[in-house]
Amino acid sequence: MASTPSKDYKRREREQRKFDKRMAREAAKAEKLAAQHAAEDAAEKAAAEEAAKKSEAERKAKEEAEFEAELEAERKAQESSDS
Repeated sequence: MASTPSKDYKRREREQRKFDKRMAREAAKAEKLAAQHAAEDAAEKAAAEEAAKKSEAERKAKEEAEFEAELEAERKAQESSDS
């Protein structure tokens, strides 16, 4: 006499498949969220580096402008003392 799987066995298999699918979806969600956070962190880091570079460039430009202004003032003072 052949035996067939019980309905209970089929139900457990079906529930296990559903559980496996749910776990796979949650793992994919978690992976996607982690990737999104990593991308945001990388973007923030890049923005901070860019701001630091820009700040450094502005500081150098300001120093250069001050130096040029002092040099021009010295030239004018020397020209007025020569006249």
